[in-house]
Amino acid sequence: MHGPHPTSDFLTLTKAEKAAGIAISVVLTVRLPLRSLADQVIRSASSVPANLAQGAGRTGKDRSYNWKVAYGSAKEVDSHLRLLAGAGAIDATRTQQALALFDEVRAMTWRLLHH
Repeated sequence: MHGPHPTSDFLTLTKAEKAAGIAISVVLTVRLPLRSLADQVIRSASSVPANLAQGAGRTGKDRSYNWKVAYGSAKEVDSHLRLLAGAGAIDATRTQQALALFDEVRAMTWRLLHH
């Protein structure tokens, strides 16, 4: 895969880190029986910036693989946050901030994969 070579100023990664931070902070106080879903938010949210960063340090198919994983994890965290919000278990305003940022991250990642 050719194209832009991400640097430490990689905007997609910066947005993903911010989105993950918000998502993780939102679910920290979720209690049983929804705690396992909150734990999954933490795993999937942290996977997004981790895979973007790992992909930025790779080339070719390795790079695109990591970016595809990041995209999928961003879709996953979106679903989990919506479920928790629908159950009234998390703050709606902060959740919307995280969802909006993850939407931007998915769009940016899509462009990285399909330019």
